[in-house]
Amino acid sequence: MTNNLGIYIHIPFCDKKCNYCDFYSGALTPEKRREYVEKLSEEIRKWGALTARPIDTLYIGGGTPSLLSTDELGLVLTAVRESFSLLEGAEITAEANPSDLDFIPAAKKAGINRISFGIQSADDEELRMLGRRHNFDTAKKAVSLAREVGFKNISADIMLGLPNSNTETLKKSIDGIFSLDTEHISAYILKVEEKTPFYRMPLDLPDDDGIADQYLYLCERMKAAGYEHYEISNFAKKGFESRHNNRYWKDLEYIGIGPSAHSFFEGKRFYYPRDIEAFMTEAKTIADGEGGDPDEFIMLALRLSRGLVFAEFKERFKTDLPEPVIKKARLLQKGDLLAVDGEKIALTDKGMLVSNSIISELLGEFQ
Repeated sequence: MTNNLGIYIHIPFCDKKCNYCDFYSGALTPEKRREYVEKLSEEIRKWGALTARPIDTLYIGGGTPSLLSTDELGLVLTAVRESFSLLEGAEITAEANPSDLDFIPAAKKAGINRISFGIQSADDEELRMLGRRHNFDTAKKAVSLAREVGFKNISADIMLGLPNSNTETLKKSIDGIFSLDTEHISAYILKVEEKTPFYRMPLDLPDDDGIADQYLYLCERMKAAGYEHYEISNFAKKGFESRHNNRYWKDLEYIGIGPSAHSFFEGKRFYYPRDIEAFMTEAKTIADGEGGDPDEFIMLALRLSRGLVFAEFKERFKTDLPEPVIKKARLLQKGDLLAVDGEKIALTDKGMLVSNSIISELLGEFQ
């Protein structure tokens, strides 16, 4: 395992909750927001004092990080730089709403070198239905501005399986996203969660076959456009995979700071409760068991298109992958759900659609 760490920082506020969103966030007054940033910076410094391990990825997510003022973003990044050994060339990502155009030059000036826009759709009616506060023209302006100020690593989100959607409606969004020519694209299938506005609405959602059609169509279009499908939900031009998110799938350690943020550090998993007030009063984490065991490694590795590499499993756990797991994988290979060779087990695009079932079957053979 690499000795490097990743840092995730959660900015838990939004000015408007999207209809589908289950991430932890809330509305804060400017005064409360400043108070949160000061507490967050204090917590960052606390963690920095506990480890000397170098940091090679930093990810600021939310919520809506682009609601941070220039000064607030500066406070957060200063706390990180003064508390941790941030390696030269580290990947530093911030999520942004395309509407927050002022944030883009401020982020570049502050040292952010990768920006991720929550675009979701190129259709303005779909954006209104999702509860987004931008239209696609604003998204185009955001990406253009990011280029102008010097960003060379830009990601865009797109959503599949929306109400009243099919491959034809998806085609419009794919064509629109491709026109932006971003280095990275994340694609998420809508899941209607409890406690979201969508959960209380009558929605005409595509069935499983319709969602499968959209996903496989997306994969085909991405490949033709030169994007590698490197993880179940992520596509990138060569050399532009998200290094931070790859930490999760490669079962490498990271520290998450902020309400609802999870960590895997020194073999332990833990998280902060989903409670902004509790965090600002007394930030405490809750233990969530051990991390990094063989089951977890297999589950996460199979999310990547490179798959579960036998030599990497042996290097990590000093033993070969059990033969029953490989035997089960060879049976599943007949359904074009995965590919097995002498070096690895890897899911196909079709297999990624039912990854949870496949992973459960393989882990059932692990002894």
